[in-house]
Amino acid sequence: MKKTLELTGLPEELGHTEGIKKFISKYHGITANEISGLVFQKKSIDARKKPVRINLTVEVFINENPAKETIEFDFKNVTNAQEVAIIGAGPAGLFAALQLIELGLKPVIFERGKNVKERRRDLANITKNNTVNPESNYCFGEGGAGTYSDGKLYTRASKRGDVNRILKLLVYHGADESILYESHPHIGTNKLPHIIEKIRETIINCGGEIHFNSKLTDIEIEGDKIKSITISNNEIQHSIPMHRDNIQHLILATGHSARDIFELLHRKQIMIEAKPFALGVRVEHPQALIDSIQYRCGTQRSEYLPAASYSLVEQVNGRGVFSFCMCPGGIIAPAMTAPGEIVVNGWSPSKRNNPFANSGMVVSINSEDFKDFEKYGPLAGMYFQKMVEQNCFEQGNKTLQAPAQRMVDFVNNKSSSNLPNNSYLPGTVSRNLNEILPNYVAKSLQGAMKAFGKKMNGYLTNEAILLATESRTSSPVRIPRNKETFEHIQIKGLYPCAEGAGYAGGIVSAAMDGENCAKAIGNSFG
Repeated sequence: MKKTLELTGLPEELGHTEGIKKFISKYHGITANEISGLVFQKKSIDARKKPVRINLTVEVFINENPAKETIEFDFKNVTNAQEVAIIGAGPAGLFAALQLIELGLKPVIFERGKNVKERRRDLANITKNNTVNPESNYCFGEGGAGTYSDGKLYTRASKRGDVNRILKLLVYHGADESILYESHPHIGTNKLPHIIEKIRETIINCGGEIHFNSKLTDIEIEGDKIKSITISNNEIQHSIPMHRDNIQHLILATGHSARDIFELLHRKQIMIEAKPFALGVRVEHPQALIDSIQYRCGTQRSEYLPAASYSLVEQVNGRGVFSFCMCPGGIIAPAMTAPGEIVVNGWSPSKRNNPFANSGMVVSINSEDFKDFEKYGPLAGMYFQKMVEQNCFEQGNKTLQAPAQRMVDFVNNKSSSNLPNNSYLPGTVSRNLNEILPNYVAKSLQGAMKAFGKKMNGYLTNEAILLATESRTSSPVRIPRNKETFEHIQIKGLYPCAEGAGYAGGIVSAAMDGENCAKAIGNSFG
């Protein structure tokens, strides 16, 4: 026998299995000895009022063992099947590959970066030696930027695809089952590489191919179709580039930072267009401060509550200002993809147990803002973005130190005499960010932070530090495609996909977009 119960209680009551059993026994007349199993359906935290409550929907099994759900997928042997080329092994490319295998098609992935294991050395080089490998960094390599983005799986894009399917695919490849029922699921950067490796194993074991250090360097178009692509090996010097002829279907899933791909498309007169994006700073507070604000718990949060997060949005002078990629108990990472620029991002381990909380805080940027770059045509926004990042590098002593400022000092346009401890390992250098960021960005951030200080009492504090620049929230370029077929509106067989094409943001939405492109290709075969 089983019952489905909806429970609301204190973290101490519903934050652990024994507490849940006692709660059920106390309020629902089922003794703890009768409860033979619990299967969680939904879990969320309500911190709107004090005390904080946990909402839990759970199936309670009474004197019978729960049948464990088996997650299975119809992965076929596609060794000799029709090939589909995929450029990029980020979430979009990998999940497109898995979908193609289920459809009986063979994915052949070309990834400019390295596999996750080899990629770690290049990440270490960024922090230890101030060396950026343009082909292997926090954005490029197996798993894409998603591998080092905390594994946040929350999305509002549920109409674009089957969110639960994406989560089950992740569980199938090693993610914890809690992502299936938590309201804001995440995996953790420390666990994601293993999951990415398991996805690679599935693709290869089914007959698919993954080629690392393999960068798309040319596309040949004949009429309105792709004729061939050129792939160059990033490691073998003086190697002869590999040409793949008779490419019928090409999924372009290169991510928001592949500027050379945008330039290649523009050079080949393949239609692209500038699009709005966002730019700002990464904000970091002590995690204990965010906990005390959000949970109203004083100096110590309950051991049964996760590190607190926040989501903030404000309109200032007609511009949207919003928090992005909030990382409780996280780390600020150097996310630049080329020498001579400063880009910051954030991630968290699975336990979210670092002493700081960081978040992107960005301002909407529109075409009017980069009109001085009109000579670059549809790449105007990209070159504007690049200019800000290079300016931050110049202001950071021409090292990978990030220009930084205390929050209240920034709002008051006052240089910080010193900076608080923070998680950004290449280091920070005190600069007045009002003199580095575009004026309208700085003014919008100032106004928003004052408003956020009223929404979250204690948020506006000099204990917080701002680092510039957070600029890769989304692509500054869109590759237009047909809404029905997902093909490029000009080139048949070319499927612009996910973040790099301007159609998705975040792991789950990018994965769903990859699946949608794969399904569209499957439909083209009938």
